Amino acid sequence: MTNNILIVDDQPEIAELLKLYLEKEGFSIFEAYDGSEALKIISMEKIDLLLVDLMMPIIDGYQLIKKVREELELPIIIISAKGEDHEKILGLGLGADDFVQKPFNPLEVVARVQSLLRRSYQYKSLQKEPNNIIKPRKKIVGELVLDEDTFTISHSNTVISLTKIEFNILDLLMDKPGRVFTKQQIFEKAWNEYYMGGEEDNTINVHISKIRDKIEKNPKKPMYIKTVRGLGYKFERNTNN
Repeated sequence: MTNNILIVDDQPEIAELLKLYLEKEGFSIFEAYDGSEALKIISMEKIDLLLVDLMMPIIDGYQLIKKVREELELPIIIISAKGEDHEKILGLGLGADDFVQKPFNPLEVVARVQSLLRRSYQYKSLQKEPNNIIKPRKKIVGELVLDEDTFTISHSNTVISLTKIEFNILDLLMDKPGRVFTKQQIFEKAWNEYYMGGEEDNTINVHISKIRDKIEKNPKKPMYIKTVRGLGYKFERNTNN
């Protein structure tokens, strides 16, 4: 089955470059040069993945991601020259799954598209409840309950939804409370990709920050997810510390 990719960028030369490389891999490509045009295409076509720039006329990338996330769960990759951490945090916080900074290597973008689509299919297959399930599978640490069937985490009867990456990170950390996991272990578990460092470290940090915002009473003084400087992260066994 051919996957439909929508490229949204107000620079035609960027859109054409991505189209050239993605079509070589068998993808069907749609192009839009602003967020308004992109929304029209999404309403008429089955789009499997969205590649979106942030700075565009009429409806910018941030607004587009927010509007898409209100209706759909399709994978979204931001491709932008705006590489500051707060820009990444905002874009990922609105619902994007990945961030690639311009200038980029087209082959890297293709690899990220393929990987994200693969993970998306795996995530959807896990969400389908098998007929032989007897009871929900859960991981409990302190007051937090991670539900492996609904991809949520609950705290004091409050259910919090998670993205697939957030779930994968928590699934790893909560599986062995107290154990320190390196950034390489976290990245390769959560993203199912080979860890290269650098940009991957920033991506992990952004997602850890988003998880803390969801589960910690004070994200700046986390009780659950602890940073182990020079090593990685761990999930605290005793949250009274």
